Amino acid sequence: MAETKTDNSYAADKVALRAAHLPGADTVTVLDCYGGKGVLWKGVANKTKKRVRRLAIDVRKDDIGFHLPGSNMAYLGTMDLSPFDVIDLDAYGVPCEQLKTLFERGYTGGVFVTFIQSIFGAMPNGLLTDLGIPAEMIEKCPTLFYGSGWEYFLDWLGMHGVKTIIHRSHARKHYLYFHCAA
Repeated sequence: MAETKTDNSYAADKVALRAAHLPGADTVTVLDCYGGKGVLWKGVANKTKKRVRRLAIDVRKDDIGFHLPGSNMAYLGTMDLSPFDVIDLDAYGVPCEQLKTLFERGYTGGVFVTFIQSIFGAMPNGLLTDLGIPAEMIEKCPTLFYGSGWEYFLDWLGMHGVKTIIHRSHARKHYLYFHCAA
């Protein structure tokens, strides 16, 4: 059975999490790495009455308005991230490569993440090997690591200096916020 991708499931939770953890300024600058039509950030602006300056990145080619077209990894690795108060990684899976890039580049600011394990529970191999699990073991028995994906993800974030997260969870869908500090 294939997993159905649904745009903005639990949208109220996502908006509430973002609205509750914005910087104090009246204007918030957001890099929305899976930008889509901007539904969540429109909801945040309505809820908080803050001005949201949003730059979206998306691979979609349908009519989603102005956005940087293509892979967010190409942009995250090269663009100046310092103007952004918040980076949003509302992915359909586990955006560990994007997060790793933020950590390696020393981004300081708020990060909103959607972490979703697939129906089969697969975890990114790079995340598991970063935690010290040998690639050979993952290759031989990948399902061994699926049941504890959320715990592995939290360990991985801690390994990258994240001390506190705020999250809302629904089964294998986790919506979280944390602050990156230098």
